[in-house]
Amino acid sequence: MSGLVTGWTTGTCAAAAAKAAALVLCGETPPLEVAVSLPRAHRAIIPILYGKRLADSAEAAARKDAGDDPDITHGAVLVASVRWTPGGKITFAAGEGVGTVTKPGLSVPPGQPAINPAPRQMIHDAIREVTDRGVQVTISIPGGRELAEKTFNPRLGIVGGLSILGTTGIVRPFSSEALRESLRSALSVAVACGVRSPVFVPGHLGERAARNRFRLAVEQVIEVSNEWGFMVDAAVEARLPRLLALGHPGKLAKLAAGEWDTHSSRSGSALPVVLAAAREALGRALPESPTVEGLFKGLPPDERQRLADPLARRIREAIVQRVRGRLEASVVLVGMQADGLGSAGDLSPWQ
Repeated sequence: MSGLVTGWTTGTCAAAAAKAAALVLCGETPPLEVAVSLPRAHRAIIPILYGKRLADSAEAAARKDAGDDPDITHGAVLVASVRWTPGGKITFAAGEGVGTVTKPGLSVPPGQPAINPAPRQMIHDAIREVTDRGVQVTISIPGGRELAEKTFNPRLGIVGGLSILGTTGIVRPFSSEALRESLRSALSVAVACGVRSPVFVPGHLGERAARNRFRLAVEQVIEVSNEWGFMVDAAVEARLPRLLALGHPGKLAKLAAGEWDTHSSRSGSALPVVLAAAREALGRALPESPTVEGLFKGLPPDERQRLADPLARRIREAIVQRVRGRLEASVVLVGMQADGLGSAGDLSPWQ
């Protein structure tokens, strides 16, 4: 990925806007740019869109630049409004487009603005470079409520807008850091809500099939995208007793081949695994097909299950081997119409 441009997290941009607003509140001329400290001892120079003094506060804004990363918040405007408060503390409030936490299990308690600890510290440090007085800082993202509907936030119980994220302050193009942070948060929320038997699915199709087949809590189904290895390991770290992996064999069969990041650009095709399972289960080679879905559709219904059940067992064995028996695993395979194909393991915890 050499040559790709890095960018700044929403946390970095919020910190820059907060510092610029604090400068204006202290009577300074609105700056064109400010320097802020990042968590790993770096400094960043962030352009400021505007700064202005209001009746009892000051406001400034910075535009999110995610570089070459396909970040949903690229181009969003981070607005910080600051006002003096009694005492010497810095407090936080959620403005337009910034969410509020409503469920336990996240790094921020329910009732608080969805501003993660690292960005909070960055904003705190940026303001403290300007003043030691007590300040309330309100972070807003115009249009953030609509953008949040395309993120994990509704599933995490974050309502009203986006989260202010970032652990390093820097967005690295095509890194999985943000996705993994969201997935870990989703699992933490599920555990805090009492879930002991999560259902991992690749995406919406898997979720629809899971909810049609089982009676599940809202937090129980987690879309893991392609991060199967990361999430299986996270389930072990959370000391969960079991998990259910549910999805299309074109995705899950890759686990049986040791492909734990199932993104098409970072993993091989699932077809060889499925074809090998078919020769063993059906005793014959199958007609060529460019897709796993086409392969299954070309089989009579009874042969679909005769193939899918042992394939599910292979996937289950791969998960159990990865976790070294530290949790129980079950697998359900479904077609593109969310129709059941086959399964392996004890499904009673979800029924």
